[in-house]
Amino acid sequence: MSDMQDTLLLGSEGIKKTILHGGTGDIPKFITGAKVTFHFRTQLCDDERTVIDDSRVVGTPMEIVIGNMFKLDIWESLLASMRIDEVAEFWCDIIHTGVYPLVSKSMRRISEGKDPVDWHIHTCGMANMFAYHSLGYDDLDELMKEPKPLYFVLELLRVQQPSEYNRESWALSDAERLKAVPVLHGQGNKLYKQGDYQEATQKYKEAIICIKNVQTKEKAWEAPWLKMEKMGNTLTLNYCQCLLRMEEYYEVIEHTSDIINQHPGAVKAFFLRGKAHVEVWNEAEARQDFSRVLDLDPGMKKAVKKELAVLNMRMEEKNQEDRDKYKGMF
Repeated sequence: MSDMQDTLLLGSEGIKKTILHGGTGDIPKFITGAKVTFHFRTQLCDDERTVIDDSRVVGTPMEIVIGNMFKLDIWESLLASMRIDEVAEFWCDIIHTGVYPLVSKSMRRISEGKDPVDWHIHTCGMANMFAYHSLGYDDLDELMKEPKPLYFVLELLRVQQPSEYNRESWALSDAERLKAVPVLHGQGNKLYKQGDYQEATQKYKEAIICIKNVQTKEKAWEAPWLKMEKMGNTLTLNYCQCLLRMEEYYEVIEHTSDIINQHPGAVKAFFLRGKAHVEVWNEAEARQDFSRVLDLDPGMKKAVKKELAVLNMRMEEKNQEDRDKYKGMF
């Protein structure tokens, strides 16, 4: 089969395919839900053919599930032209490579053992959509500012039909994702009660990722989106309760502030933020948050009174520490 036919076979503008190593058998069935395992290498179209990513260097092949909204959907089309064990090089024009830096960032974070979602810069809000955020990798920032055509060298290892493998949470459809949320939520609550905060945060996080995945496909501020926003906030606050127990106070302040900025009536967010402020001796901020809690829900009077007692105790301890510290100086 000539390259020309291969190019047509992809039926897309801006793609050229060259087979480097022929595969075996017929082209597999790439149906929705099929799991595709492959190695990939991404290179710039410069003289050095600079390598951006290489799954062989990382040591694990890539897996995607067909029809699962994988952000770089062009890979589905490229793979669908290949046989098992085939190695092919695809030149792809800018129209197909614009999102690559975002996808690459997620893949790199996963291979570094981090969360694919960067929790520290998830400050939402319309303004941030247009603000320029660094992806945390210089080469990807470059590509983001100035998209370029890329070479993808793919090696197809295997294709498993939906019945042949166990589907994991990232391979779920939207309906399944939403079904998984209450289950994960329940598991998180149970672990929290047992005092296993680390494991509980994992369950809450997984549930939040499921919700966010579905929520991004809804129209912002409309009913379904708001319903998911509410579910997401509830889980984020549970997550923050774990963080309080784990003494991650600044992270609590960050997440609760995000919620408060979008939803100024979020009582529990103010309450948890107040508690975190107490622990890091931000006296004025803590008092402000607790008075806001009482404005929003006078029924919280007893709980707030208790927290203010803790605050007074904390401040007393700190003053005593400061006095002892300065005593030695004079």
